[in-house]
Amino acid sequence: MTERDKMIENNLGLVHSCAQKFKNRGVEYDDLFQAGCVGLVKAVDGFDETLGFVFSTYAVPAILGEIKRIFRDGGAVKVSRSIKERSRLIWQQKEQYSEEKGREPTVSELAEYVGLSVCETSQLLLATQPVISLTVSEDESDKQFDIPIEGEEERIDEKMCLDECLRDLSENDRKIIDLRYYKSKTQTVVAKELGMSQVQVSRREKKILKEIREKMSV
Repeated sequence: MTERDKMIENNLGLVHSCAQKFKNRGVEYDDLFQAGCVGLVKAVDGFDETLGFVFSTYAVPAILGEIKRIFRDGGAVKVSRSIKERSRLIWQQKEQYSEEKGREPTVSELAEYVGLSVCETSQLLLATQPVISLTVSEDESDKQFDIPIEGEEERIDEKMCLDECLRDLSENDRKIIDLRYYKSKTQTVVAKELGMSQVQVSRREKKILKEIREKMSV
């Protein structure tokens, strides 16, 4: 497995975390995950570690961007002819694996069998019918892929989204949030430092928090 494939596989939790935010909005989770994988691959290919950024900081916006594109494009992920052809080959190799082992492979096992990353393998499996759900419940008869959802990645996702919201604030608004919630200063102290009244700080703080909550709920 190449370093690129390892990086993709090690960050699949980010895709799940981002996709979870858009569940129950009229688009199948499989499509959300597939789009998120596209964003993850783009992030891996475009990431430059020499710039000093943590990979998740760079990847989350790319993943979210591809997922949101589904809603802008009408809820469908466009699949090219070449992808469909590769998908058919993957399904043939999946059947071959089943015949050899006497059981259905997991995504991880199939990825290793065909020499691809877990993310790319899942994309190809989902590109054509039949589609296997990545989120089946225990009372359903479908097979479930062994792609873990890590709680830590969910927390990273929330932090990345929050950081993005804070970057969009004006300099004065960022100072209010920084002083109040990162440095734990009272509204009276913040007002004195910023040349505002306590009432002004209170009103502005409430408005900022409301805007952040609305953005993070999208």
